This record gives sequence, structure tokens and C-alpha cells, in this order.
Amino acid sequence: MANYSILQSFLSLNQPDDKIQVNYVWIDGTGEQLRCKTKTVPFVPVKPSELPIWRYCGSATGQATGNLAEFGLIPVALYNDPFRRGNNKLVLCESVDVEDKPTKTNKRSSCLSVINKVNEDFAPWFGVEQEYTLIDVDDCRPLGWPKKGFPGPQGPYYCGVGAEKTYGRHVMESHYRACLYAGIPIAGENAEVMPAEWEYQVGPCAGIAIGDDVWMSRFILHRVAEEFGAKVTFDPKVIQGDWNGAGAHMNFSTKQMRAKGGLKHIEAAVLKLRDTHNQHIPYYDANGGKDNERRLTGNHETSKINEFTSGVGDRGASVRIPLQVAKDGCGYLEDRRPASNCDPYVVAEAIVRTSVLLIMK
Repeated sequence: MANYSILQSFLSLNQPDDKIQVNYVWIDGTGEQLRCKTKTVPFVPVKPSELPIWRYCGSATGQATGNLAEFGLIPVALYNDPFRRGNNKLVLCESVDVEDKPTKTNKRSSCLSVINKVNEDFAPWFGVEQEYTLIDVDDCRPLGWPKKGFPGPQGPYYCGVGAEKTYGRHVMESHYRACLYAGIPIAGENAEVMPAEWEYQVGPCAGIAIGDDVWMSRFILHRVAEEFGAKVTFDPKVIQGDWNGAGAHMNFSTKQMRAKGGLKHIEAAVLKLRDTHNQHIPYYDANGGKDNERRLTGNHETSKINEFTSGVGDRGASVRIPLQVAKDGCGYLEDRRPASNCDPYVVAEAIVRTSVLLIMK
């Protein structure tokens, strides 16, 4: 185990003003995991476009085979670095192949193209309720669970308080503050229904920022957990049986939905999502709908994977109109189908295509 007091003694050394560390972060060939490497630049970057494209070995990240693997990282979203601090930065990157075309797991490019088509007339906003589970690295069971058997039944853990009800609050609190420092709009957090499962909310974010901010928040979460010797999983159903799964509910609105009388536009979007339900399911987890087969069962606050439902305040529906939105007559809808390991770029693009462009792939 690393000695972090020694590490901090080195991190506290004075850093030259013209030697800024920028950590390049990107999605690897799995479409779920993240990679990073750090470049020293002679200035404090203000915009991602100021940073150079950087090459990496695509065959070592599951994105290429053979020798033609000199892929590229294009900086697209810049954040403060909560680990190195000072003027150091994190930068989210799009990955491109040797012909500078988006890699198979680079879904940002397509999402941005779709959002740009509707941004002026509809100004889409998004929010994601990201759930995750903390895992003990030694026994690969949820953090704090008994070495043999199971904790008590679900009930006292959701938003729970006390050592017997919450497992991993130190990770959650550290992640929350680190994201705020980085510049990610974390709206809140809470302990979830299953012990060792947590949720944080990102947004509201305008357009493509939802994908950028969610992916960087996941990176920061992995790094924070690493510091505590814990593991993070975004698997949608970690434990089979009478235990809740994990989702990444996507909140969505257009400027028409947010305006007075916008409820009719929300209801119209719900109907469009209903009519394309089966087309959307493959886009809502990292494995073409296979992961959600384990999660969307109609139990544990989920809808059934093969059946679309909607309702006001219905947390067991495919798509929910929040109660306060119905009372206000305007606001947003919540698509509860996306799994915790979904790609937010893919989900956002699918929702915009269906509810605004009326064109699915």
C-alpha cells in the first residue's frame, strides 16, 4: 500500500510557473473504462483548444491491432485538477485513429453533431443521476458487506445515517468536493437503496457538456476510490436477488419544455419515446441492452425492459414526469431506462434524435 504522507511531501514541492501538468483523459476500447496520461506544458491553459493533440498506443487500449496504432487525443473539455491542484489541469479528450477519424468508442463526435443541429431552436439541457457501487478490492464484494452472507434487508440504507447503514461515505464526500473543485456541476448526492451503492447528480448541463461532465466525474470517482484502496463498479446489477440495481437516469428538457405551458411539449416527447422504446434499449447500456436485461425487471424501482410505461411521479415507469413539473406546468422529463454504465453521449443523442429530430439511427 502506498504511503500517502510521503507522496504529499513531494506534491507540496514548489512547481515552476512554466511547468503545468495536464492530465489527458479518454475512453478506451471497452467503451466503459478510462485511461489517462500527463503532459507538461509551458503555460496555464484556459481553453482545451490551446492544448496540443497527443498520440498514444491504441493497441494497448483495445482500440487497434497491429502496428498502425498511433492514435490521437484531441482535447475537448478542460477542468481543474483536484489531485495535483494549483494551475494543473485535467482535460477530457476525443480519441481518433491513424486517419484522424473518431474511434469506435468515441461517441462524442456524433452526439455533438446532432446537438448542434437543434441547439439554436431547442437549447437542450440534460442532467444525469449517476449511481455506482463501491467494491472491496480484497474480496470483490460490496464495500462493508459481511465476508460471508449478506447485510440486513433493504430499507434503512437509502439516505441512511450511521455506520451500520452507510458504507463508503468517505469516498462519496471526497468525490463530491473534488468534482466541485474541478468545475463539474454536481447538484447533489445520496446513499442508495442497496448498501454500498451511492448516487450523485450532474447538471443541469447545456448540450454536449452533459457527456463531458459525466465522463470526467467518473474518472475522478475512480481516482478518489483508488486513493482509499477501493474499487468502483458501474455494473447495473452487481448482486442478484432482492437488491436494487444501478442506473443513470437522464433528465431532459428543451427551452419549449422549460417555458410556461411547457408540459404539453414534455407529454409530446414522452409519446415519441414510447413509440421508439425498443429502438432505444440497445443504446441505454454498454452492451447493446444485455446489461439492462438484468436490471429492468419491473422490480426494484424499474420498468420492464420490453414494456414502455410513463406517469407523473412514477418511479417504476420507463419515463417519469416529476410531480413538481406537473404542478408547475413546465420543466423536464426523466428517462429512467439508462443503466449506470451507459455512455451519456449515446443516451443524449438518442433522446434528441427521437424527441426533437424525429429520426433514430
